[in-house]
Amino acid sequence: MDRYVCIHCHFYQPPRENPWLEAIELQDSAYPFHDWNERISAECYAANAFSRAYTGDGRIEKIVNNYARVSFNFGPTLLSWMKEKSPAVYRAILEGDQESRKVFSGHGSALAQGFNHIIFPLANARDKETQVRWGIKDFTYRFGRPPEGFWLPETAVDLETLEVLAREGIRFTILAPHQGAQVREKGAEDWNDVSGGRIDPTIPYELDLPSGRKISIFFYDGPISQGVAFERLLDNGEFLANRLLGAFSDQRPWPQQLVHIATDGETYGHHHTHGEMALTHAMRLFDANPEVRVTNYGEHLEKFPPTHEVRIIENSSWSCVHGVERWRSNCGCNSGGKRGWNQEWRGPLREALDWLRDTIAPLFEGEGRKVFRDPWAAREEYISVILDRSDASVDEFLGRHAAGELTSEQKTRALELMEIQRHAMLMYTSCGWFFDELSGIETVQVLQYAGRVVQLSGEIFGDSIETGFLERLERAKSNVPEHKDGRTLYDNFVKPATVDLHKVGAHYAVSALFENFGERSRIFCYDVEREDFRVQTAGRTKLLLGRARVTSEITRKSAFVSFGLLHLGDHNVSGGIRDFRDDEVYETLTREIGDVFKTADLPEVIRTVDKHFGLETYSLKLLFRDEQRKILHMILDQTLSETEGSHMQIYQQNATMMRFLSGLGIPLPDPLFASARVALNTELRRAVSGESLDASVINGLLEESRGIGIPVDSAGLEFALQKRVEAIADDFRKKPDDIDLLRRFEEAVGIANALPIEVLLWGAQNIYDEVLKTVYPGFLAKSLLGDEPAALWVGRFRSVGKRLSILVPED
Repeated sequence: MDRYVCIHCHFYQPPRENPWLEAIELQDSAYPFHDWNERISAECYAANAFSRAYTGDGRIEKIVNNYARVSFNFGPTLLSWMKEKSPAVYRAILEGDQESRKVFSGHGSALAQGFNHIIFPLANARDKETQVRWGIKDFTYRFGRPPEGFWLPETAVDLETLEVLAREGIRFTILAPHQGAQVREKGAEDWNDVSGGRIDPTIPYELDLPSGRKISIFFYDGPISQGVAFERLLDNGEFLANRLLGAFSDQRPWPQQLVHIATDGETYGHHHTHGEMALTHAMRLFDANPEVRVTNYGEHLEKFPPTHEVRIIENSSWSCVHGVERWRSNCGCNSGGKRGWNQEWRGPLREALDWLRDTIAPLFEGEGRKVFRDPWAAREEYISVILDRSDASVDEFLGRHAAGELTSEQKTRALELMEIQRHAMLMYTSCGWFFDELSGIETVQVLQYAGRVVQLSGEIFGDSIETGFLERLERAKSNVPEHKDGRTLYDNFVKPATVDLHKVGAHYAVSALFENFGERSRIFCYDVEREDFRVQTAGRTKLLLGRARVTSEITRKSAFVSFGLLHLGDHNVSGGIRDFRDDEVYETLTREIGDVFKTADLPEVIRTVDKHFGLETYSLKLLFRDEQRKILHMILDQTLSETEGSHMQIYQQNATMMRFLSGLGIPLPDPLFASARVALNTELRRAVSGESLDASVINGLLEESRGIGIPVDSAGLEFALQKRVEAIADDFRKKPDDIDLLRRFEEAVGIANALPIEVLLWGAQNIYDEVLKTVYPGFLAKSLLGDEPAALWVGRFRSVGKRLSILVPED
């Protein structure tokens, strides 16, 4: 019997981007990271790109790219984020697929996926086709090859979807064992019932489709997959390897057996800390075992084509025992929220979105024919613009699909119509129904996508669309009394998040009070070109007048605006923005407001600004979250500095008394406790973020904190020190022949190791490993020839490796 093993990882995160900014805003719950994508990337995606293989004595023997050994798929929206925000991990994923082609007979391990994780059986035929085609084109764009396999979100399946996959050239997909209905050997007449998860998962099956096309299906091993996801198989790589090896059986009649599992990829590192290392260790055990071979689905299918046929259970999935009801009804499947809650809201939510989609479809088609030869055909190829927003890409797209030469206004209209359709698919992202409550962040996210559809549709087709949508959305009832229903959530969480060009212009103007912008600036997915900028100051009061052109990089829609803002100091900002009319009107208002400002009559200045900009007035509240937090920190900087100084003074004056009280076991009085907490944490932040690191200073502060019972911000402290060591390591990577930078690297790692807090040196280890592979061999060769500076470098470099627990070859 020939034994083969394959581990599939489905990597996916719900899209978290603000639909109007095309970016993820600050998420405090992910602290110390900026957002949850960033946090999970560090814990899982990066961890698998640079996984550790250890020696018996606990040193890192090798840093391994797990993506070269496992089968995997990534959601296109996640890869889009990663390309910009985590490029090293993104490159490692692509390189993993390239490496897998060398190992697995030319078959890459990466699979394609539907564009934004919709539940395919619940989608209409047109959306199914677009989701598959966009997923394939996104995959080909990134991985440089067409996909062989395709992951269906939640493994939700029906025959219509499989027809689309087969028609687009997909060879196989992966399903859960309970999604198999009947099987038979090719050439046999009778079918055998395998429902209830009784299908044998160790061979591929062939499915005959109604059209006459065929597609292969792999059914993963359910019990072992459950063990990986929800039991403790990842506590040790041997546990995982032995469980997989134990699934082979001499009782099966076929000569080749494939034991394979499929789970969420985030299981390896995010859900289970160090799960990626268990995966790496299991793979090394397989490689050392001559009786088993690691493979991927494409290679296995080529070597061993299906000998059996299968029929599937349609409208089924891997995460709902009721089929696909979890995404449209109160079926009982949930994530274990509060007792007494229900998910009756799921049906009305889907019905409201279906109504929105179906209502705009004929309007889109009618308006679309004014700018496109075939609006739906244009939608199929709009993925090329999503992947590349450059002018050249947009022009090429319009050149293929436009109904003649378009004016700039018509080009904008064409792109707006495409964006309606993009967001009309994004609003079906499955996470919106998966959890327990209508007001959950995942459901609010899909409502915001719907809000973008409503906004654009209202501008093009009329406002009645929002009225009809909200009437239906109101039928979705929240379990949380204050949130009431979908309409209330829309009013409270979608409308305030809505952005237009005036709001972007106002954000720019308010931000310009506190930081310097150039003639041209980029604010998320908007370009701001400044044409005039005038500032007058009087003490802490500042008057800003100007005009600028704001342009969306997505739709090319543009607005020429003028603005006037008055900063009275601290957080007190008032002012407004309006469409620019003409030079004469602009010069009149700037002169009038400026003259009044010179009189120092602030109430009159405010009235004059309101007179000219009264229709749309703004304050710091309108700023997008990241910039708002940044500016508030700037405003508070002096206040915080003064406050921290006061706390430091109180702490220093009373430190001896605090130690005495703590020695007696007496709790510190609240005022002293507060001053000590602020003072010591402030000093610790400065100590770990400074240009030079001093272990004695940091240790002294930590000992003092422990001695008097002051909690330190361990997560923030560790994160700051980790980033500082990584920055020093990166300086060395850029100039590896600089012995002084190597010395600083050595000292920084030594300090991190000496502290009583656990500092993750993962990034520094990755940088060291890169230099070990690329630079170290050259210095080692020189040192062996008697080069003294090279020998000094090698000695110090090995010292760093020892401190980083990395095995360094001696020759």
